[in-house]
Amino acid sequence: MKTDALTSKQKKELRRILIAGILFAGLLIADHVSGTGRWGMFALFLIPYLIVGLPVLRSAVLGIGHGQIFDESFLMSLATIGAFAVGENAEAVAVMLFYQVGEFFQSYAVGKSRRSISALMELAPEYANVENAEGTLEQVDPDEVEQGTLLVILPGEKIPIDGIVEEGESLVSTAAMTGEPVPCGVHPGSEVISGCVNGEGTLRVRTTKLYEDSTVARVLDLVENAAAKKSKTESFITRFAKYYTPVVVIGALILAVVPPLFLGGWGGWILRACTFLVISCPCALVISVPLSFFGGIGAASKKGILVKGSNYLELLTEVGTVVTDKTGTLTRGVFEVQELRPAEYPVSDCVSGGSGNGSAEERAARLLQAAAAAEQLSTHPIALSIREAFEKQYPHHSLPKLTRAENHSGQGIEAYAEGTCILAGNAGLMQRFGVSYKEAEDPAATVVYVADKEESIEEQSGAGRPEYRYLGALLISDEIKPEAGEAVASMHRNGIDVVMLTGDRKEAAEAVAGKLGIKQVKAELLPIDKVEAVEQLLAAENRADKLIFVGDGINDAPVLARADVGIAMGSLGSDAAIEAADVVIMDDDLRKIPLAVRIAKKTMRIARQNIVFALGVKILILILGAFGLANMWAAVFADVGVAVIAILNAMRTLRADSATAERR
Repeated sequence: MKTDALTSKQKKELRRILIAGILFAGLLIADHVSGTGRWGMFALFLIPYLIVGLPVLRSAVLGIGHGQIFDESFLMSLATIGAFAVGENAEAVAVMLFYQVGEFFQSYAVGKSRRSISALMELAPEYANVENAEGTLEQVDPDEVEQGTLLVILPGEKIPIDGIVEEGESLVSTAAMTGEPVPCGVHPGSEVISGCVNGEGTLRVRTTKLYEDSTVARVLDLVENAAAKKSKTESFITRFAKYYTPVVVIGALILAVVPPLFLGGWGGWILRACTFLVISCPCALVISVPLSFFGGIGAASKKGILVKGSNYLELLTEVGTVVTDKTGTLTRGVFEVQELRPAEYPVSDCVSGGSGNGSAEERAARLLQAAAAAEQLSTHPIALSIREAFEKQYPHHSLPKLTRAENHSGQGIEAYAEGTCILAGNAGLMQRFGVSYKEAEDPAATVVYVADKEESIEEQSGAGRPEYRYLGALLISDEIKPEAGEAVASMHRNGIDVVMLTGDRKEAAEAVAGKLGIKQVKAELLPIDKVEAVEQLLAAENRADKLIFVGDGINDAPVLARADVGIAMGSLGSDAAIEAADVVIMDDDLRKIPLAVRIAKKTMRIARQNIVFALGVKILILILGAFGLANMWAAVFADVGVAVIAILNAMRTLRADSATAERR
């Protein structure tokens, strides 16, 4: 365990446990070799007891003061004080020490679960540019901007408030809000949402909302409040103590008071009642049950699955629906050129060289080279994928020098390279320049059409200029993860329904879902839409199982927090998604989701075995102790002996390999 991963409070607790443990070990030896009297040993054993047990005693006193008497702190305090009363000093310290060790491990596992979602807060714009009467820009707090104000969004700035573009054209990155990496073109009349990042153009945007009602403010509010809607699973010990503690305390009180009223012998009955309390101490449960969960968490971590708390392991055993994002979750989140579709035309020597009609390979090479030449100065994800494809296929070829490039927002680029004009963009760009092109149909891909013509920059406005030659189309798409199909099939085999929610285009989403066998798909969703869709699934009638949401982007943080269990893809996932999630898949392997369910089922099975075993032995010896048939040795076995056996059983959860081989 790395101490730098502990909070200051946990480090303090660990130091207290270690100091008390060392003192306790020394006193055990001294108790057997020294001649110190009973009261002397009591005073010595009281030192490590108070060091490790003072927080428990304080919690018990505070609980009594607040009317919450019968909790586990009260029972631990009463049982250990009873052990001191009957002269079992070592037993009293050991029980409190073991209890605090179990609590520390539980605290360490759960303590990492909910830190502030700092990365998400970076979505919030710090200022808004308002143009005053003199034409200069004034930076103001977004909260102070009134609806209908004209804002100026400079290149690279966040859009602070939802609005409509009145002037300017640009590419706007919506990745933070929708999770989709492809920037979208905006122009006068386009609606823009807050939290998105403006590209290279300057925009003048008329706000349509107040900041508090804008998209980014609502997303932040959802993340801050969604977790409060999630029903927290109470630990078994706390639930059990609500019933168990009052029963054993009242039973011990009756045992100490009622029989001697009729039979006499107060001292013997009080001693029997204290023995009864020592037997009743739930040490086996207090240690073994949290240790079972901690072992399950450790086993999952060995497989690259970070579970942020034992309650999420329990919830994983009840999963019936998995809702997943698309980009970065089912797909790699990286664009690649999947296919080249060259057109039929005579190959000239304008850029790539060659003559005659040319082979398909020559035309494909010309298509890719022309597209890469046009996009060589762009930082757009699509442009990067085209250049990477060219460099990979033709590592020894260079691109012609680009002399001029003009971006047509939302359509593509018009570039000039060594006397050749190249067009690379969507169908709108082809139509804009009157290019006769063949439509490439692929709903799952982004299509880039390419055309060229021999013309210098000076000639482009002259009469009788040559027509553009259509070179073909590049099909670029986000590749489906190789393991996604296997993961979805595995979940279906285990009776788990899979639902896809994505901010991507409907056609692309349905194409991916069809390949993976996912029947329920909702596309073109904003973060708020995803939360609403999950709310509908959670509110479905007769729904008894739990719902998992799997995502990787900042935009997924609200719905990750709202789901019964939120799972984030850790390798590519945003910090906000990882912070908001309950489980993190560190290597982005979707097959880890059914594996996590199997590990959770094994953990719960072992935990229940410990509960049945510990309670069974405990109740048996409690009955015997009440009738005076069980002495302190039996009490020690009922407490420490059962605890050791339960702990050994709990350690089986650490074996992740056995869970890997299991099938539901």
